[in-house]
Amino acid sequence: MMEPVSLPAVPRVALCGGTHGNELSGVYLVREWQRKELEEEAEAVVTVISNPRAIQRCSRYIEQDLNRCFTAATLSIPISDGTPYEIARAQELNALLGPRGSDCAIDLICDLHNTTANMGLSPTPIATGSACTSTSISRRRYPLCPVFWNGSGYSTQLSLSGIEFEGGVLEVYTFVKNIDYPRDPETHELTAVIHPQLQDRDFCRLCPGDPMFLSFSGETLAYKGEEPLYPVFVNESAYYEKGTALTLTRMKKVEIPPLCVKRLREGEEEEE
Repeated sequence: MMEPVSLPAVPRVALCGGTHGNELSGVYLVREWQRKELEEEAEAVVTVISNPRAIQRCSRYIEQDLNRCFTAATLSIPISDGTPYEIARAQELNALLGPRGSDCAIDLICDLHNTTANMGLSPTPIATGSACTSTSISRRRYPLCPVFWNGSGYSTQLSLSGIEFEGGVLEVYTFVKNIDYPRDPETHELTAVIHPQLQDRDFCRLCPGDPMFLSFSGETLAYKGEEPLYPVFVNESAYYEKGTALTLTRMKKVEIPPLCVKRLREGEEEEE
């Protein structure tokens, strides 16, 4: 059995909803937290409605995906009257919650999303700066979440309440590649859909030869990879425009030691 590990509390947390304006669960949760004013954690938690204009329209975004606007290059673009709304909003959020990489930046951001895929509750963490862990991938072009697991959100509960987590084996899914739909080479129109045997099978093992797509003419198109992998975001509607039918991941089991996070009391400082 692994030795228990004591972790420092996370003193500054942000809860964000509505990064995508048509994903409303986070919007209503944040509004409810704001209404209650988070009486017990008012000083430790910041609540943010990320993309208010897109929420008003109930659209994913106004001009471009806000979730792709937090690169160093985008955050340094000079703002003018012609700047796309999401780029300007990203810089506003960076000023509110950061600046990114600075000592005064928020320690943990919980960005709440919905998906049309059968993902269940799927925490997708990414670490930046010196806090990167062995399961995080920081070399991707966009600062997205490349690690998934299918379970409950112990990390947030630990950070806020200081409870203990007994530890155990966690199945972790790391990004391998995105797969597009089969398309007509001339028109680029779709020629197939997700196969019924794969639909809603997120986090399930996909072996070479298993059905992946069903063409409009009725032909089954099999997975031709060299190893079994695990699909996620299967047939996610928001990814049609991005040319992604599903994302393939590799599953590994990670042993998590028993954890204890001490809650910071008023007047206490985080230990170095």
